[in-house]
Amino acid sequence: MPRLTRAFVSLPGEGTTIRAPVGGPATIRARTEDTAGALALIDVTVPSKAGPALHIHAREDELWVVLDGHLRFKADGEIFQAPAGSIVFVPRGVPHCFQNTGEQAAHILILFTPSGMERFFEEVARLPPGPIDPDARRRIAHSAWMETVGPPLAESDPL
Repeated sequence: MPRLTRAFVSLPGEGTTIRAPVGGPATIRARTEDTAGALALIDVTVPSKAGPALHIHAREDELWVVLDGHLRFKADGEIFQAPAGSIVFVPRGVPHCFQNTGEQAAHILILFTPSGMERFFEEVARLPPGPIDPDARRRIAHSAWMETVGPPLAESDPL
């Protein structure tokens, strides 16, 4: 991995904002080019009751900081509650998903290490608006070393 040779600052309002795979906006605050591949940081708004399907990352560890709202996570078959102020960590290779359980949008930061998952977010955002075609999502996920292994938490474990 190349050595990082300079510091950088991402000020409030900076970054590239796109449509997140869960439907709300996502702002890429730190990406591969900024961190010499060390990490990616994405600021995401998660709509009420939304969340991704159960999936596995082959390359990346993932950490969430719940800034606002209340999420529940499923990781390795166990369900965890994560209110605002919580930090959740899931290592690579562990099946996981989450859901915003609140009536309002939740606000989270997602840290991936090493970087690269920002490209998955960008590719999904390029798809036409509306429900995501499962084959297209599977193809994009595969190119990002990710595999969907089950339904979203809202389907597997309804509230």
